[in-house]
Amino acid sequence: MAIQCAAQEGFEISPRFRQTVEQRIARLEHDADSDEAQLDRLDDVDHIRRQMRLVAAQRAEALRMRLFLDRAKTRLPGPMIAL
Repeated sequence: MAIQCAAQEGFEISPRFRQTVEQRIARLEHDADSDEAQLDRLDDVDHIRRQMRLVAAQRAEALRMRLFLDRAKTRLPGPMIAL
């Protein structure tokens, strides 16, 4: 029960980590589009099936990461103090 409540409260991530995850999502979606475009060139049924599974896995991972970012709050950078 406590774990479920903690998951609903959310958590904070650094701006740099958020940017890294966003870049990974973009690469996954781009790769999925490219791999999907290759389907027309394939003749073997098994190869087509494997390619479709690859595209589905890439899109699922991108969605999982998007959901992660939706639940996460971006931590504000600390104040810069001149010394």
